[in-house]
Amino acid sequence: MRTSPVQIPGSPLPGRPDALPGIPTTHEVLDTPLHGPWGEHAEVLYVGMGCFWGAERIFWRQPGVITTAAGYMGGPTPNPTYEEVCSGRTGHAEAVIVVYDRTQTDPETLLKEFWENHDPTTQDRQGNDRGTQYRSAIYWTTPEQEAAARATHDAFQQVLTDNGYGTISTELAPASEVGPFYYAEDYHQQYLHKNPMGYCNHGPNGMTCPVGLLRQDQLPSQESVLGRE
Repeated sequence: MRTSPVQIPGSPLPGRPDALPGIPTTHEVLDTPLHGPWGEHAEVLYVGMGCFWGAERIFWRQPGVITTAAGYMGGPTPNPTYEEVCSGRTGHAEAVIVVYDRTQTDPETLLKEFWENHDPTTQDRQGNDRGTQYRSAIYWTTPEQEAAARATHDAFQQVLTDNGYGTISTELAPASEVGPFYYAEDYHQQYLHKNPMGYCNHGPNGMTCPVGLLRQDQLPSQESVLGRE
């Protein structure tokens, strides 16, 4: 698990004060708002799994997911471009916002897809994609998501160990501590829907992440959740 900040060579790029132009408002596949509002039962989780094209497709296919989008998260440069992120001088990971209906699915179920569809042991790398922008990450926004992230991390680490793999390097952090999610350029959104034969570096890693790890008495109470909002 990554515990130290991403190292940026030189000074971070300055970025820009405004969002990138031309970002769509509607999901190409789900026909839902890309930016919200998403309704009273919506919750937001952010993940990084390497290239965001394949990662986004994994999640828009999941039952209970309202919308997804590709973007950049975890660095100090505001509103970065793809080229800037790829330079390694923004500190961002290629990330996916996953908005889901908490009455239809839960963080454990979504994180099962996360762990099973990339290699969380290769820090700053997925296959031939190398660089801090390709790091594995989970950024939560609710206590339930944090509990699920930590429980599934520990459970999948045991699975990896039993199968002869190394230590998970996934960055685990509250979204509030790593900074805003910046939507990526138009052509990145739902890329593999627009380009069905496009590059995808994601797929089953051959191992199963246990779910049903958290008993109800292990979850934050409704009172504590409301108290932290």
